[in-house]
Amino acid sequence: MSITPSQGAKFARIMSVGGSRGSRVVDNAEMCTMIESSDEWIQQRTGIKERRWAAEGEDAVTLGTAAAAKAIERAGLKPEDIDAVLVSTVSHFQQTPSMATIIADKLGMSEPAAIDVSAACAGFCYGVGMADGMVRAGSAKHVLVLGVEVLSKYTDFTDRSTAFLFGDGAGAVVIGPSDTPAIGPTLWGSDPSQHQVINIDDWRDERPDGQGPFIHMEGRQVFRWATTFIAGKARETLDAAGLTPEELDVFIPHQANNRITDSMLRHLKLPASVVVARDIACMGNSSAASVPLAMEALLDSGDATSGQTALMIGFGAGLVYAGQTVVLP
Repeated sequence: MSITPSQGAKFARIMSVGGSRGSRVVDNAEMCTMIESSDEWIQQRTGIKERRWAAEGEDAVTLGTAAAAKAIERAGLKPEDIDAVLVSTVSHFQQTPSMATIIADKLGMSEPAAIDVSAACAGFCYGVGMADGMVRAGSAKHVLVLGVEVLSKYTDFTDRSTAFLFGDGAGAVVIGPSDTPAIGPTLWGSDPSQHQVINIDDWRDERPDGQGPFIHMEGRQVFRWATTFIAGKARETLDAAGLTPEELDVFIPHQANNRITDSMLRHLKLPASVVVARDIACMGNSSAASVPLAMEALLDSGDATSGQTALMIGFGAGLVYAGQTVVLP
């Protein structure tokens, strides 16, 4: 007796991308009414000019549902065609049910596999790696991968080193079968010895003022890790796909800080022809949502086009990282 294994498509690809951003635009001038800082200092340190926050009536579920619906429609599919939903978020402060099941219900899906992934700013790329494997293994034909965050709700406005960083939004892709290679090997891992460098308060802890839980970050340690270790992993991700810097069209790193992006560019030695995502300028750091939102922005603006090759990499709390080279939808 032998077990019959599942078998799927030879290759997988990103079929579509969709995004949804918080409706409230908060520029640096308004930000500086909440914290002691200046527009010049914020732009110089991070590249952020404004950020998007959820307005009244918006939350992680509404933003995530909107992004997912857009991605499914752009893929030429219906919600019932989705076999699995993978949601990366740190903005769902409920142990169960998962946000994936809630969004699946909002979209009218019947019985998709549905799980949340806790990998912070690397979570979307974790999800892409998982979905690629699912499609090729045959456990799903079409997988919705969603990164969604509403970080403004968990921002400590007494901490001037982090308060100006975060934005709210959601980005989704649909991953399905492909006749040609379109998702390269996923490189992922972690440095668990630094798991406390970025963290969010335990949501069970009650605060007398009713505020929180709040995000905390040791900025210098994160910057050092991202500009050395992660820059090297970005190059390894490109190498694993069998590509040289000259063959790359687009670079989409996690939108954490423009200075980190600049450091990665120097390490990768990318030619000037490579389009680099700078969505942080108008969005802020939206954690798991940042890579798909930046991808959508490049495609919608025409700065990048369907069929081009893009290197994506996410990195954040854990400390965790994940990346892959993909063909843009």
